[in-house]
Amino acid sequence: MHNLFIVRSPNEKETWRRIRVAVWAYAYEFMNHSIVSDERFDSEARKVDLSVSTGRPEMDDWFRSNFNPDTGMWIHNHPELNKIKKIYERFFK
Repeated sequence: MHNLFIVRSPNEKETWRRIRVAVWAYAYEFMNHSIVSDERFDSEARKVDLSVSTGRPEMDDWFRSNFNPDTGMWIHNHPELNKIKKIYERFFK
């Protein structure tokens, strides 16, 4: 059986990392819901590699200009906030 959850390329790993961190930041900033500890958020946020292309140039540019691993406040200006909200609602609400 093929496992759909195995991340194979650096691009995929970076894409999923950015999604994870964005959902965690959304939960904390908008829903007052800490999905993970501050330490886990900080650790994962520090791993975000802005030099890696995710295949979405507009999102890569946005992250390079707005992402700050020291805070989750950047989520307030995320251009796909509606998508982040849907992920949060589907898995964490």
